Amino acid sequence: MTAETDQASAERKLEALISRRDFRAPRADLNGKTILVTGGTGSFGHKFVETVVSEYKPKKLIIFSRDELKQYEMAQRFPVETYPFMRYFIGDVRDVSRLTQAMRDVDIVVHAAALKHVPIAEYNPFECIKTNVMGAENVVRAAIQAGVKRVCALSTDKAANPVNLYGASKLASDKIFTAAEHMGGAGGPVFSVVRYGNVMGSRGSVVPFFRKLIAEGADSLPITDARMTRFWITLEQGVNFVLSSLEHAKGGEIFVPKIPSMTTVELAKILAPSLEQKIIGIRPGEKLHETMVPEDDGRWTVEIEDRYVILPAFSPEKKQAWLADGATETPEDFSYSSDTNPERFDARALQAMVEKSYAA
Repeated sequence: MTAETDQASAERKLEALISRRDFRAPRADLNGKTILVTGGTGSFGHKFVETVVSEYKPKKLIIFSRDELKQYEMAQRFPVETYPFMRYFIGDVRDVSRLTQAMRDVDIVVHAAALKHVPIAEYNPFECIKTNVMGAENVVRAAIQAGVKRVCALSTDKAANPVNLYGASKLASDKIFTAAEHMGGAGGPVFSVVRYGNVMGSRGSVVPFFRKLIAEGADSLPITDARMTRFWITLEQGVNFVLSSLEHAKGGEIFVPKIPSMTTVELAKILAPSLEQKIIGIRPGEKLHETMVPEDDGRWTVEIEDRYVILPAFSPEKKQAWLADGATETPEDFSYSSDTNPERFDARALQAMVEKSYAA
């Protein structure tokens, strides 16, 4: 086999790998629907709105958040004059009455609001709980009262076997949403959760941090531990995963995408191959590797082509429904962790992902 043939084969494999991770089919139909996004001025919210305005014609798209400056800035990018279905609501998920008012006549809620910074959550535990746990309860109560049809909450890999308050608060949030269907009763909202890893290019992730250091002329990049691994997903993939999970959901599921993992050392080499790497040690509340499906949840997990689905343990009929639709059971001792993940990024695939994330 020639070098050219090897290269062509590698490119086909890479194209197939990236294509399979688009999570585009099936996706929820947002045409004619009223959608509300909590925490909608964040990185996810911007990409979600960008996707909706380019691919759908919703009745209303409501951005619900508490930061007036971020709402003002977002309204400059997506003005009501150009996108007449856009609505901007100032509010906090800690305020159930404001949530209930905002959800009036809403069909779909995407819950992205959270306090996400690990050290800040450790230092301000009461604030973390008010937003991430009590806020989740308020979203559930408001959605049930307002008659919302579907709710999808964003989670994190840190919610599985948590070692910090942020992860513990998101685990509590996950439990609230997976149990919420029983609170709504027959005809109530269909609740689900999506859990994925680090988002390439999102605010607060290591990629923009590394890129900032490189732009400022740093002579080295800080690495907490050379062995550390993480799952990675792009913002576009994250939005598509939420839209497809909304369509897949039967109620009470946690959806976990099949995505690659890599070491932070590999990431640093791609971004700055000539820079030295300095080991600085693991920070408080930080894991060496991340898990998205713990072994204890493996027995309640089924698998389809592009994702794992953790099912509510108290609803065995849901498992039978998923198996009847073509899902397969995972092995008894199954877990899904970044260090044992069989799908790892090589240098070319990682470079392609970084370039795609920053193409704009």
